[in-house]
Amino acid sequence: MLIDLTGKKALVTGSTSGIGRATAASFARAGAEVVVNGRDDGRVADAVQELRAETGSDRVTGVAADVGTADGAAALIAEVPDVDILVNNAGIFSATPVFEISDAEWLRFFEVNVLSGIRLARHHTPRMVERGWGRVIFVSSESSVFIPTEMVHYGVTKTAQISVARGMAQEVKGSGVTVNSVLPGPTLTPGVEEFVRDRVGADIPFEEAERRFIAEERPTSLLGRLIRPEEIANMITYVASELSSSTTGAALRADGGVAPTIFP
Repeated sequence: MLIDLTGKKALVTGSTSGIGRATAASFARAGAEVVVNGRDDGRVADAVQELRAETGSDRVTGVAADVGTADGAAALIAEVPDVDILVNNAGIFSATPVFEISDAEWLRFFEVNVLSGIRLARHHTPRMVERGWGRVIFVSSESSVFIPTEMVHYGVTKTAQISVARGMAQEVKGSGVTVNSVLPGPTLTPGVEEFVRDRVGADIPFEEAERRFIAEERPTSLLGRLIRPEEIANMITYVASELSSSTTGAALRADGGVAPTIFP
């Protein structure tokens, strides 16, 4: 199976590290023109330079903008008005007891994790429809269907992403544009590494911390380890390609079996 994204332009939000960065690299290797996005100018510039070196592609560029705000999303749209592939990956998470989550924190999570993708998709999806082809992908989480007790606000926003993706897919049916959500499980990103250490101990080798975290906090995992970003990027790259043309309105799990359910 050969995935060729030559001639396609892709925007990946939150792509200076983790799943977003791995996705940007995978897209570049498949021949796409890739726009990297993050909040910090320096980190965006560094990611662009590193990705060009890693992938051998000079078609990787970057735009610094905080898509968790209306102004930031508008600035990104102004810089990148047209894309063929939109990956809404930007997001935040934290562990907070559910009865201690303030209104402000609920709103912040919704703004960053949900509205960021809605704002970009609201602009880009109709333009894809006009051209007769496009891919919109929301990077959700297994937490959308298996709500973590310590991160209820996070789980709620991830469930919302699935609903948004399904509704948008219905709106553009038959247009050549697909809208899907991908549901990663616990993935070894810099933020998750810090989260794991906070949960199970900072003074032990990370390999042991990873083992303990999965055993104690995500015991339903069928992999028995954290997923690597490249493994999620593989799924996203497939969904972004012509090969996934019959897949739309779907919630696609790449969670290592953490969610103990059959569907989605």
